[in-house]
Amino acid sequence: MAEKKEIIPPQYDVNAKWDDCLDVTVERFGYSSLGGAFVGLLLFRRPLSRWACVAFGAGIGIGSAYTQCSQLFGASPAKQPSPKFSESPDSHQGHD
Repeated sequence: MAEKKEIIPPQYDVNAKWDDCLDVTVERFGYSSLGGAFVGLLLFRRPLSRWACVAFGAGIGIGSAYTQCSQLFGASPAKQPSPKFSESPDSHQGHD
């Protein structure tokens, strides 16, 4: 008997999205950590400062991967309500 395989459209294939997301996260975390380590070795002498550069680079990589994954899943990375300004007639006139 032939098995019937369902073809999932790419926009609904969650497994592929998670695979891409994990791949992007590991790649960006690794490269940015190595970049931070390189900058730390060039610029700083103290080990604490060097580790701070590595941590900063890792944070940049994870943040970049989070943004990419949010766009991949179709959501905005940060949904903040826009401020609402009310215009009153007094705000346009100067106080005499």
